[in-house]
Amino acid sequence: MSLLKVTDLGKSFGGNRAVDGVSFEVAAGELLALIGPNGAGKSTTFNMVNGQLRADSGSIKLDGTELIGRKPRDIWHRGVGRTFQIAETFASLTVVENVQMALLSADAKLYQLWQRAAQHKRDEALALLDQVGMKAQADRPCSVLAYGDVKRVELAIAMANAPKLLLMDEPTAGMAPKERNDLMALARRLAHEQSIGVLFTEHSMDVVFAHADRIIVLARGELIAEGTPCEVRDDARVREVYFGGGTTFERVAAEIGNA
Repeated sequence: MSLLKVTDLGKSFGGNRAVDGVSFEVAAGELLALIGPNGAGKSTTFNMVNGQLRADSGSIKLDGTELIGRKPRDIWHRGVGRTFQIAETFASLTVVENVQMALLSADAKLYQLWQRAAQHKRDEALALLDQVGMKAQADRPCSVLAYGDVKRVELAIAMANAPKLLLMDEPTAGMAPKERNDLMALARRLAHEQSIGVLFTEHSMDVVFAHADRIIVLARGELIAEGTPCEVRDDARVREVYFGGGTTFERVAAEIGNA
């Protein structure tokens, strides 16, 4: 049984059909990459899964439960974590405090003063930081971290609600090649070890082809291809519509094939 099942999803803005009849599934422990050229409908699809946009038609089910019509916070409490293209952390708080705040939210507890919550689930927060390689920097302010480390903290925050499904929006944007591959290798390991389904958007094709288990490709709001990296690499329509038959795709495909 699929963890996430999206069926005949549709969304229009005025007269523009941004997403048109898109269907796909994500299994537990699987990394599914959602790619496509600018204006393909990737962000719209992604934001409908997260509840930031409401679909006009179709269905989005997580473990059989319909998500359409639910608010992002409700979806988060149902086990959907998310990271953002621009990392979102509290720069004035320490690394561990950022994760503790997420744990407070996951517990639906409210505190008027941070001092009252300073020790709330600190050990659990440290364990999450250990998973992403940031425990040693737990008491440093987020404001002094390198960007790659901030993205790791954001991943720990996204894991605070023990997600079944993790949504990663351009997770490696702004990162150096080694940093971005290290981050996605970490996400892949956590997903496989903890049976978390991962849906991610990404513009770096080296990241997509190296780390995705499967790929779906959108163009003008429609799903034009899906399959393994090798199947998508060899799809003639993907080459034409997404890559324009240019050298960028050929170079990346050759590099992945020779890896």
